[in-house]
Amino acid sequence: MEDSRVERRKARTRAALVRAALDFVANGNVNAPVLEITQAADVGNGSFYNYFASKEELWSAAVDEALESVGAYLDTLTVGLDDPVEKFTQSFRLSGRLFRMEPKLSRVLLTAEAAVVASERGLAPRSRRDIESATKQGRFDVEDSELALALVSGTLLSMGRLLLEDSDRDEASTVDRTTVRVLRALGVPACEAEELCSKALPQSYRGALHTVIAPASVLPDGT
Repeated sequence: MEDSRVERRKARTRAALVRAALDFVANGNVNAPVLEITQAADVGNGSFYNYFASKEELWSAAVDEALESVGAYLDTLTVGLDDPVEKFTQSFRLSGRLFRMEPKLSRVLLTAEAAVVASERGLAPRSRRDIESATKQGRFDVEDSELALALVSGTLLSMGRLLLEDSDRDEASTVDRTTVRVLRALGVPACEAEELCSKALPQSYRGALHTVIAPASVLPDGT
């Protein structure tokens, strides 16, 4: 019983550090000293190195948590889809809408742009899986899946930045028109791309993200 209490306390402390780190990363402040991080997490400064060897390791863990939470969110909403093109399309449309739904979490992704493409967790491996599967079926015309992934990721992040910076821009139209262009770039005919992007999204998508994100990753909106 005592061991389980200790483990729960350790998990809470680590979660507090990750939560604080996510807040710093979201605001682009990756040069904060350890003392400032532990104060924000409301944990003892000396406990930091019981969990992380360096600030860089903490930043990496925080970004990894954010990426995987988004990936888990997409999994809950595409689990019933067998067609890789339809799964890719729905994932991209939902990811685009995420920027307005969760602006602070989205700023973490934008700050850690390189990790979004290179990480083995989160969006990149799921997109790679769908791109490669669709290509094998002859649905995508892709010669280099890594180059295709870079195109998809770069487009998503650029679109997300635009949505965050221009609050007057229509979100649904922007995301769906961009998705059509991405599908066209991957070799999908225009009429099919338009049809795919006109399909209704799961009604639960706005609440699903909060269901799958671990408490350590939940970020309040605002600055």
